[in-house]
Amino acid sequence: MKQTILHVKGMSCGHCVDSVEGALKRIGAKGTVDLEAGTVQVAYDEDRVTLEQVKEAIEDQGYDVA
Repeated sequence: MKQTILHVKGMSCGHCVDSVEGALKRIGAKGTVDLEAGTVQVAYDEDRVTLEQVKEAIEDQGYDVA
């Protein structure tokens, strides 16, 4: 499993957490949002999911990956 931390702009509430973590789960990744830090810790299998797909899943929810 590959792990990375992404800086994400625009997250501010519980709905944001559910939205981002749910989107990552749907593509086969696991995400943990830290609202205070503005980050998402992501774990994913590089054989099944690319980092680009991870970023797209977050951005599709309306957030900006820095």
